[in-house]
Amino acid sequence: MSGVRAHNAELTKLGLTLPGFVNRNKIIASMPSLSLLTLAGMTPRRHEVHYLEIADIKTAGTLPDDFDLVAISSFSAQIFEAYQVADYYRLKNIPVVLGGLHVTSVPDEAKEHGTSVVIGEGEPVWLELLLDAENGNLKPYYRKEPAGLFDLADAPMPRFDLLNPEKYNRITVQTSRGCPHKCSFCASSILLTSRYKLKPVHKVIEEIHEIKKIWRKPFIEFADDNSFVHRPHYKALLRELAKEDLRWFTEADVNVAGDDELLGLMRDSGCQQILIGLESPGRASLDGVELNSNWKARQQDHYKEAIAKIQSYGITVNGCFILGLDGDTPEIFDNVLNFVRDSGLYEVQVTFLTAFPNTPLYRQLKSEGRIIRDRAWELCTLFDINFEPRGMTRDQLQSGFLNLVKVLYSADETRARQLAFKKRLKTSPNFGRHHHRIAKMGVVPELPRAA
Repeated sequence: MSGVRAHNAELTKLGLTLPGFVNRNKIIASMPSLSLLTLAGMTPRRHEVHYLEIADIKTAGTLPDDFDLVAISSFSAQIFEAYQVADYYRLKNIPVVLGGLHVTSVPDEAKEHGTSVVIGEGEPVWLELLLDAENGNLKPYYRKEPAGLFDLADAPMPRFDLLNPEKYNRITVQTSRGCPHKCSFCASSILLTSRYKLKPVHKVIEEIHEIKKIWRKPFIEFADDNSFVHRPHYKALLRELAKEDLRWFTEADVNVAGDDELLGLMRDSGCQQILIGLESPGRASLDGVELNSNWKARQQDHYKEAIAKIQSYGITVNGCFILGLDGDTPEIFDNVLNFVRDSGLYEVQVTFLTAFPNTPLYRQLKSEGRIIRDRAWELCTLFDINFEPRGMTRDQLQSGFLNLVKVLYSADETRARQLAFKKRLKTSPNFGRHHHRIAKMGVVPELPRAA
C-alpha cells in the first residue's frame, strides 16, 4: 500500500486549483514498494510470487484469494486500510504477514490483524518465515537479534520484473540504510537500524542494469534517508553512475555543498535534484530538533550559501520545511516565504510537523498531553495536524499553512523560482561545458517524506 492523501478538506479542495499537490500525490502513489520487491527477490523460485498494489485491487472491485500466504506493507496513514485487507484474508484462513516501519513501531497493534509480524529488517528473517509457512508453523513475531545488523552486501536483487513499467514514472534503488542524525520527528529507517549501512557499488549498478531491462532510460530515485554520508564510497558510485546515462533524485543534507568534487560527480552522473530537510529558516525552531548534537540548528547560518553552491552545479534543491515546530510562532509563515524567495530555491515542500508512532516526537507529545487523538494514524499524511502546537493555536497553524501554500505553489511564484534558477545557471562557473544539460532538465518527481 502506498500513496498519501490529506484528510484536511480545505487542503484537498485547494489541490484542485494547485496542481502541485495533486502531482505529488500521484507521484508517491505510483512508487512501488521496494521492501516487498526485495523480499520477493529473496523468495525461492519454487514459490509463485505476485506483486499487487491495493489501488489496483480496489479498481478490480474484489480481493483475489487464491494465495497461500499474503505479505502486506503500508504507510502509517493507510495502515487501517491495510488492517482491513489483513482481516479479510484471515477470515478466509489465509495466513497474513505484516511488516514495515509502522508495524515495527507498534507490533502488538499489528499482531491483532496479522498471523505474523516482522519487526525491523525483513531480510534476515524472511527465509525462516517462508519455511515456517510451508510447514504450517508460523510464529507470531519475527525479529533478528541483535537488530539492524543486516549487511547490504548480502542484499538480494529486487524483483523489478514483477512491475508493469507503464504504471510508474520512477523506480527506487536503495544505496544506503540509516542516517547519522537523529531528528525527533523522523520515522525513517533509523527505526529499523541504528547503523548507517552502505550497499556495495557493484550491487547498485547491477540493480540499475536489471531495471534497464524493463525501462530503457529510467528515472531513478535513490531510496536513502541521507545519501553521501560516506564520501569515498559515493564518489566511487557516482563515477560508475556516470556511465549509465541516468536521471536521478535523492535525499541528502546540506553537507554536500562543502565538497566540490562530489557536486561535480553528481552533476556529471545525472543528478536532477536533491531533497534537503531544512525544516525551518529560524534557529529557534531548529533548536533541539536533532537529538544527537543539535546538528540542524548549527547548520542554519549556512543554508543560503549551501543552496546557492549546490544549484550552481545545475542540481536543483527541493527545500523542505516543517510547520508547527515548538519554536514556531505565527510569523513563521512569512519567514518561510521570504527565505524561499531570498535563497533562490528551485523547489519547495512544506508540511505539518507530524508525530509518527514511536518516534521521539510522538513520545514527547504524548507525555505532554498534546496528541490530539491516540492512534489517529490516518492523520500521519504530513498534510494533517495530529498534535497541539506550542507557539500558536491549531487554527493559526492550519490557516497560516493554507495561506502560505497558496502563494508558494501559485503559477507565478513557481515560474519565478524556475526562471531565476536558469538565469543564474547560465553564468555559473560550475556548469561550464555541461550547458547542454539545461535542455535535458524536466519536471523532477517530488516525494514528501513519510513513514
